[in-house]
Amino acid sequence: MTDYQANPPDLAIALKYDGENAPRLTAKGRGELADRILALANKHAVPLHEDVELAALLSQIPLGDEIPEALYRAVAEVIAFAFLISGKRPPGYEDI
Repeated sequence: MTDYQANPPDLAIALKYDGENAPRLTAKGRGELADRILALANKHAVPLHEDVELAALLSQIPLGDEIPEALYRAVAEVIAFAFLISGKRPPGYEDI
């Protein structure tokens, strides 16, 4: 795992997923704004995942828009990672 405080990324992206619709881009920024996004994520125990290429693609999406279908798989992997490390389950998930 990357030490974000020792080596902060230049770009930060935040997504919101409600379990029903495609994830939406809720924040994006570079430099100081990226630092603020990461600080808020850390403050609220939001899992962080570093993927420079995916972040670059997501940064092209207007704020508030759903991610495009072409990025569903990549973003689904990030969301699954976040659920796994946070010990949570997606909305509507039931044990089988």
